[in-house]
Amino acid sequence: MKRQLNLFFTAFILLIMGFSVDAQNEEVTLITNVNIFDGVNEKLLEGYDVLVVKNLIKKIDKDIKIAKNYEIDIKTGGYKIMTGGYLTDLSPYGEKNAVMIYEPEQNVTKEVSVNVIDGEGRTLIPGLIDAHWHMALAELPMSSIMTGDAFEVGIRMTKAAPHTLLRGFTTVRDMGGNTFSLKKLIDAGEVDGPRILPAGPMISQTGGHFDYRLPNQVPDRSGLIDYWGRVAINAVADGTTEVRKRAREAFMLGATQVKIAGGGGVASSYDPIDVRQYSLEEMQAIVDVAKSYNSYVGAHIFTDDAVQTAVKAGVKSIEHGMLIGRETLQMMKDNDAWLSIQPILNDEDAETFPNPESNKKFVEVTKGTETVYRLAKEMGVKMAFGTDLFMSAEAAAKQGKLLSKLDRWFTPYEALKMATSENAELMELSGPRHPYKEGPLGEITEGAYADLIIVDGNPLEDLSLVADPEKNFLLIMKDGKVYKNKLK
Repeated sequence: MKRQLNLFFTAFILLIMGFSVDAQNEEVTLITNVNIFDGVNEKLLEGYDVLVVKNLIKKIDKDIKIAKNYEIDIKTGGYKIMTGGYLTDLSPYGEKNAVMIYEPEQNVTKEVSVNVIDGEGRTLIPGLIDAHWHMALAELPMSSIMTGDAFEVGIRMTKAAPHTLLRGFTTVRDMGGNTFSLKKLIDAGEVDGPRILPAGPMISQTGGHFDYRLPNQVPDRSGLIDYWGRVAINAVADGTTEVRKRAREAFMLGATQVKIAGGGGVASSYDPIDVRQYSLEEMQAIVDVAKSYNSYVGAHIFTDDAVQTAVKAGVKSIEHGMLIGRETLQMMKDNDAWLSIQPILNDEDAETFPNPESNKKFVEVTKGTETVYRLAKEMGVKMAFGTDLFMSAEAAAKQGKLLSKLDRWFTPYEALKMATSENAELMELSGPRHPYKEGPLGEITEGAYADLIIVDGNPLEDLSLVADPEKNFLLIMKDGKVYKNKLK
């Protein structure tokens, strides 16, 4: 039995290693001769150098002079696995006679060589941020909701994580699904992928957008939680007491914000678009829990009535909102609520669903996309960029293409600012639940996280460059590590 467990752990580690990009782990990198879009200002900083020390931007200047070797402070000690002991013969790496030991932590100075990358006059931009992503669902086939299980979800999202990173999205605000373990492994450097700010289980009323049960599964037996609820993909809850409990469970699991369904959806079969989901009192209860955690609530909603109820309840991020009008947008602006809308259109990239009713709902919703973007921009409503691409690896691959579609309503500068520093501003609503506190995200400034992309061309002049990251993104760095470099 122990041998079988050893083999299992060994196989699992090899599986995880298979989903890693060949990252370069240089601790000091000097990027020279780049034109910088800092994520905030429209004017490029031309001919600058950027010094990255460990995972942060140390210096931005022209003609930075630096020796071939650089001294950095590192922390040693802590917990580690040592083979040759006798306390256990079950190591997570499948080796016998391994023990966990603790060495006192101390700060020491280490001399490292400097990795120099010549940008050759190209454009350096911050790593992109997708404010509405579903890592657990991005490459999961729709049929797997019926036939799959949590193991399939875990494997598929682990495969999807490096794909997302190599499209230049170094951070995602994950708006539903159990991505907590994936986030932990990415942050530990065991799996390659973007930073994740997870919402965890998507909270829905009975019959709501995230209730994945079939009609022959209702009414439920008292106290019985369906399979996807048990593995924290979703959470079906009704009444103020129950929704408080589910929201607290989400934060207990590690949520940085909470996601609810406040209205009908497209992909779901049993909730029409016009239906408002959750009462004002239920929404207020969820918002109260989020406030107690010094965080906020995002709500999946399309219509005026549902959005107005959510804003009254204190919801701070409206996800989608394609069917709302001027009065509702003004209400959002007056209450500092964000419109997290996606440039989803009924065009060559239109989604198709096995359910004809969902296809009708898709057409209905996308009719409003053009109008809401124009109105919200005109009125000065805070907007975030996200994609909400899910249940298809082919669709997920168009993440950058959706960003390029913002040029229908915004200048390239406005679009890139939204996908970098403005999305980062939205994520700051998570307050102390925000897991990345060492520096700012979404900008190229001294002290910011070293999440950087070198683009072959100037995306401030041609936004379509972001639609083909494989060709046009020559370097991708996240947290000071280079995951792609075609400038060698």
